[in-house]
Amino acid sequence: MSADQEYEYEAGPDQLEEKLANLDEELADQRAEALRASLADYELDDEDADLLAGLTAGGEAVEILPALPVVAIVGRPNVGKSALVNRILGRREAVVEDTPGVTRDRVTYKAEWLDRKFTLVDTGGWEPDAKGIDRSVAAQAEVAIDLCDVVLFVVDAMVGATSTDEEVVRLLRKAKKPVFLIANKVDDARQEPEAAALWNLGLGEPHPVSAIHGRGVADLLDEVMKVLPEVSAVAKHELGGPRRVAILGRPNVGKSSLLNKAAGEERVVVNDLAGTTRDPVDEVVELGGKLWRLVDTAGIRRRVHLSQGADFYASLRTSAALEKAEVAVVVLDVTESISVQDLNIIDLVLESGRALILAFNKWDRLNDLDMDNADRRRYLEREIEQDLAHVTWAPRVNLSARTGRHLDKLVPALETALESWDQRIPTGKFNAFLAELVAEHPHPVRGGKQPRILFGTQAATRPPTFVLFTTGFLDPGYRRFIQRRLRELFGFQGTPIVTNMRVREKRQR
Repeated sequence: MSADQEYEYEAGPDQLEEKLANLDEELADQRAEALRASLADYELDDEDADLLAGLTAGGEAVEILPALPVVAIVGRPNVGKSALVNRILGRREAVVEDTPGVTRDRVTYKAEWLDRKFTLVDTGGWEPDAKGIDRSVAAQAEVAIDLCDVVLFVVDAMVGATSTDEEVVRLLRKAKKPVFLIANKVDDARQEPEAAALWNLGLGEPHPVSAIHGRGVADLLDEVMKVLPEVSAVAKHELGGPRRVAILGRPNVGKSSLLNKAAGEERVVVNDLAGTTRDPVDEVVELGGKLWRLVDTAGIRRRVHLSQGADFYASLRTSAALEKAEVAVVVLDVTESISVQDLNIIDLVLESGRALILAFNKWDRLNDLDMDNADRRRYLEREIEQDLAHVTWAPRVNLSARTGRHLDKLVPALETALESWDQRIPTGKFNAFLAELVAEHPHPVRGGKQPRILFGTQAATRPPTFVLFTTGFLDPGYRRFIQRRLRELFGFQGTPIVTNMRVREKRQR
């Protein structure tokens, strides 16, 4: 661990709360406007200018971002899917040489082309055993089709179409979605005829590319942009209507039982085999006198008996559900230790920027008066303290999905988390908070220099996103301190907070 990571800014008591309570908001707005105007003395880029223009035009620059369109990459193992992901992203993110059955933390990436942002889904995270390969790759394609707006189907042009490819083609033809047939590994013009042979698959014109060398990828992306919607059709963030809730968790923690109890009917097949069923479409249920949309976790349409790929599919389904959801309820089984898989799911929620609630299921089992359960309860508190220290702001609900006990406590937690996710702090108040904070707890001097915060604003909600214009980098520990005091003074219970820094230098006169 680096010194930066180890360092935690420890501050004594302060009078921030009472000072902000007595704040003259008109005066605070005037001061913030003066700070904003003083940024003219600094080198600003176009993005800065856009953000600040939004502040002056509308008073506050808060936007609710629509769901990004989703592009999924499917195909057999070793056709170059991960290389294509890396090429599109312009950086090495996806693991190119996958070990069979290895789950990666991330299967979705944020990408951009021609100033268009989109989500890229890589389905190349594991390699099934040779025996079940046709069925496995087809199932993987089904997941991808479910959760995307456009499919990139990658075929190795040097090998030609295989029976597995033809199996996937049958699925893609049924999907009412744009499909691009990618003939990969066409490194130069001499190999173009190999790509032309793929016309036989019946998916239209093959696009010859070399993912490794980049040949043809720009032309391909130009074509994809022509059919990619501005806003995702599968992950629309409709304004109004029931709020969208994803119920997530590793296999057998009680997700399906919780869903059934909430819906008041047996609607999800409760099955011990991981990654084998596909939940029905999104379900609107009534809880606490309100309607909620429980988001489908975009699983597999039919049972596919996979041993190696189960975790990877779970990760895909989780990412897909988060694309569509506003708040995630992560279900944890209190009778078992908090696992790496539990923490991976929580990390996916944090990365997606969605609101978060931790539902500790099977709580009734801890009340049984035997010694083992008494021990488990003690260990659980220690695990929560150690493993979940980074999400202490997430509301905790102790419940039993089987009996329905304390299910009613889920609704206030959902309402609190979503309210925080939507919360906005006026620019005047935020800058008053920053000024008082820095006055009482100055940033430590580093190498003879002390970075200053010139101006701050909340640039977006869902999740609350703050931008700080500074004269130098703020220590990670100090940034965490700012976030901690933000939570203590303004709530933000149940939502991640994003703090972006823009280090700017003074203009040369």
